[in-house]
Amino acid sequence: MSDVTQGRGWRPNFQPMKIIKSVPFAIVVILLLVGIFDPSQFMTIVSFASWAFLRTLPFILVAVLLIGFLKATGAEALVGRAFEGREMQAIFLAALIGGLSPFCSCQVIPFIAGLLTLGAPLSAVMAFWLSSPLIDPPSFVITGSVLGWEFAISKAVFAVSLGLLGGFAIKLVGNRGSIGNPLREDYKASTCGAGKFKGKPKWTFWEEQERVAVFKKEGSSNLLFLGKWLAFAYVMEALLVTYVPASFIAQFVGGDGLAPIAIAAAVGAPAYLNGYAAIPLVNGLIDQGMSVGAAMSFMIAGSVSSIPAMTAVFSLVKRQIFALYLAFGISGAMLFGVIYQYLIIGVST
Repeated sequence: MSDVTQGRGWRPNFQPMKIIKSVPFAIVVILLLVGIFDPSQFMTIVSFASWAFLRTLPFILVAVLLIGFLKATGAEALVGRAFEGREMQAIFLAALIGGLSPFCSCQVIPFIAGLLTLGAPLSAVMAFWLSSPLIDPPSFVITGSVLGWEFAISKAVFAVSLGLLGGFAIKLVGNRGSIGNPLREDYKASTCGAGKFKGKPKWTFWEEQERVAVFKKEGSSNLLFLGKWLAFAYVMEALLVTYVPASFIAQFVGGDGLAPIAIAAAVGAPAYLNGYAAIPLVNGLIDQGMSVGAAMSFMIAGSVSSIPAMTAVFSLVKRQIFALYLAFGISGAMLFGVIYQYLIIGVST
């Protein structure tokens, strides 16, 4: 009789549909399908995804440890107060810092999650979010040496400008609806310790067991959430790099006029563009007849986002914020492609 009771008590905890819908299960299924249908590429994809994840892991750890520390000490309110009455300055600063930070569209996500969790205004976060993947000092130098310094300087200016455009657009809309509360509910559920400790922060949080428990809970839940989605994102990236050749993309973005610039932005957004690998790719596309405006549009859209980054972003923020993020990235890429093609290059010639 006891065996029957134990069996009945165990069954409700086993939820096969929940397992099937989980991100780790999806990763296993994808890799299993590759192993069955294309075993020669299995280790290539696994190695690519693993190394990409390992390169991002330090950023994830820093982000989740910072979230746990600020919540356990009760100092998270200081972050929110730091932006009170200073939103415009924060937007400018975030766009400038983003233009100097060495993060790709996936690596920036843990920091975006941390900033939103701690109450930073979405306008400043969006400014950093949009500008950060576009340029950094090393890629600036490489871009200048390969594509020309006019192209590199213009891209750096466009990176900061795109951040400012997105940040001030969010500020103009105001803190209402999803704008005022951007995180998805399933992500917020993992940060239920928010606001638990009031008053003056206690920096030596390890002296109180309750605060230590909050630190562990926040760190582990955020690490699990971000880790699983970024792992999935990098598996998707590996599939794109392996099975979508650059020549396939090139055939859509040749020619002159406004249409190739728009197409370049639309194609570049879902395509994976590593900030460094994209430079020789774009140089080759220009040699094959791609206009410089389309090249700029393609690089901006591809750097701001990609299918892997979109996957991780979609798991983090509400759909309205996700749509705004894509709209800013693609429309900004088109705008700056046109500006570069017809104003900067037009004036210089």
